[in-house]
Amino acid sequence: GFAAAADWFASLDHAALREHEQALYAACTAGLRQVPGLRLVGTAPERTGAISFVMEGAHPADLANILDMEGVAIRAGHHCAQPIMDRFAIPATARISFGCYSDQEDVDQALAALHKAARLFGLG
Repeated sequence: GFAAAADWFASLDHAALREHEQALYAACTAGLRQVPGLRLVGTAPERTGAISFVMEGAHPADLANILDMEGVAIRAGHHCAQPIMDRFAIPATARISFGCYSDQEDVDQALAALHKAARLFGLG
């Protein structure tokens, strides 16, 4: 199975894949900035793939559960970065990520779910 997956991945147009992921990242980042109470964590200019964030008054695990009920999978926790999170007094973040299998519909669904979560937490 791994060999087949490696062959499939090697067959992809990696320049097109990077462009695709960058477009999703840009669309998602712009949308996240519109979610009430949400703050992006880490905004380096040359990024793609994963976006970390926190929401005012909401634990990232609670966000993950709410989004799960909306059909959106995210990660929550310290993501093996606990020392830097301690340094910046961030106990945990939520993280959404994209890959070659993701599309704009995935971004739209995640943003809608996050707006719903914001309303549930009284933020919008």
